[in-house]
Amino acid sequence: MEGSRTDFVVRLAGESGEGVLSLGEMLTTALARLGYEVYTFRTYPAEIKGGTVLYQVRVADHVLLSYGSRVDVFVALNEEGYRDNIGSLRAGGTLIYDSDSVSVPELPDTCVIPIPIGTIAKKEIGSVLTKNVVALGALLRYVGAPVEAGEQIAEQTFKRKGEEVVQKNYQALHAGYNYVSQYTECLQPLLGGIEEVNPNRLIINGNEAMALGALHGGLGFYAGYPITPATDIMEALAPVLPRFGGVVVQAEDEIAALGMVLGAAYAGKRAMTATSGPGLSLMVEQINLAAQAEIPAVIVDVQRGGASTGLPTKTSQGDLNIALYGVHNESPRVVMAPTSVEDCFYLIQHALNIAERYQLPVIVLSDQSLAHRRCTIPKPDLALVPRWERITPEAGTNGEYARYAITETGISPMAIPGMPGLAYTATGIEHNEFSDPTYTPENLQAMKSKRFRKLQHLGEHYAEQFVRIWGEPEGAEVGIIGWGSSEGVIREAMQLAEREGVRAAALYPKMLMPLPVKMIEEFASKVKKVLVPERNFTGEFAAYLRSQTNVHPVSYAKDTGLPFDPEEIKEQIIRVARM
Repeated sequence: MEGSRTDFVVRLAGESGEGVLSLGEMLTTALARLGYEVYTFRTYPAEIKGGTVLYQVRVADHVLLSYGSRVDVFVALNEEGYRDNIGSLRAGGTLIYDSDSVSVPELPDTCVIPIPIGTIAKKEIGSVLTKNVVALGALLRYVGAPVEAGEQIAEQTFKRKGEEVVQKNYQALHAGYNYVSQYTECLQPLLGGIEEVNPNRLIINGNEAMALGALHGGLGFYAGYPITPATDIMEALAPVLPRFGGVVVQAEDEIAALGMVLGAAYAGKRAMTATSGPGLSLMVEQINLAAQAEIPAVIVDVQRGGASTGLPTKTSQGDLNIALYGVHNESPRVVMAPTSVEDCFYLIQHALNIAERYQLPVIVLSDQSLAHRRCTIPKPDLALVPRWERITPEAGTNGEYARYAITETGISPMAIPGMPGLAYTATGIEHNEFSDPTYTPENLQAMKSKRFRKLQHLGEHYAEQFVRIWGEPEGAEVGIIGWGSSEGVIREAMQLAEREGVRAAALYPKMLMPLPVKMIEEFASKVKKVLVPERNFTGEFAAYLRSQTNVHPVSYAKDTGLPFDPEEIKEQIIRVARM
């Protein structure tokens, strides 16, 4: 902590299947309801059972930009989790561990609290399943939260299982809470107290925000195939979209899912799907079809680690190239990337708007760390993103409907099936304005130019609205150009670098195709050096900038399955400044 401010990090590690994630969620929710800001990160093995789960939550009385660079309190629930994570505990930090499962040597400069969590759960409570609630009670007591905060969470979590289960978890909570009370020499008042809880806040993760934003943005149809880490979007929409007149379909595979989305959009519905890298690979032919037949479609790609099956439960920014270029031949698409959990809510609405107005596919690049990042955000402004309606033709053309009429913007009025006199064929084969197959060189050039003019129009009129600049670029030693979910980490790293005498600024475009070239080049011209940090191996965004702009950045590409942390980026800022 700094002074009297609340700002600390708790890391939990334990065996998959013993409730580590639910422990983290309960702790996070309890502290958020007490009025604190929270920001989480979680990672877990791809196997159904076995392996170590990690959950980290940062808690503060001020707005948080990252999950932190150091761990103040480490809770080890198994031996492997202890070994893999004890090195992350800062000097002077606290280790809380399950003494039934973990052997700990003498640790200098560390406050150590052993708790026989398994024994308490099994012998005192009578249910080994309550181990995570014992740990919850211990943590709440350690950080100085009232036990009542845990009782509320326990009741909400377990009431569907009956009163007897709720009471057992109450007992487990109090058992852990009371056990830690004996370690008075370790107890610290980490929670500084909140004078007044702000009711206009939500605690939500990126996938949930994406689903709610789509719902508010008029989504009428969702089709998807389950794939980690995107499945939560479908699960969030399934119980609520039908209540608003929409449809959710679990398809047999990703190809079918996008096919259904195109059919629904052709019929007049706002439609989307969500997948991860392997699913996006399967969709590329129908992404081409959407662009060629000029059918709106939104595809959320929640990126994950590795090629092939790779690292299904880890994070990455490795899908940029396939999002930008992943089709045979060429076809236009828009590529966007939210930068925060709050941004997920708004950006998906813009994606739906752009797909509808410009009649093309829009790919939205999220990632595992953002999708599962739970944090506190202001209640959304429901009027912030006005809805754009599809441009439709007037009825009564007597069969002479030029569905693909060549226009200055590239956008042609799109009829909805059943409109009188406006029947047409939506086809992936090259066609003329009236959708008739046509193969002349002149027609190909004219129609391809028409379709790509949509990107030109979008870039000239709207791309710059999706750019955020942090800091003052004029004269800054380092200008950072990044994308996606690392924005908050970069902002915090800039603050850390400035304390060490290095001034930096940052530019984050949320629209990557078309790219806001003019703003990027102006930003780069004002700073001394440009750094591009990204979580992939080959520096995809840095290479893209070199191909599209006159900027020649220093690339910092790293693909470990984990997000950046502020200290790491601070070191890179200082390194580049001294080059």
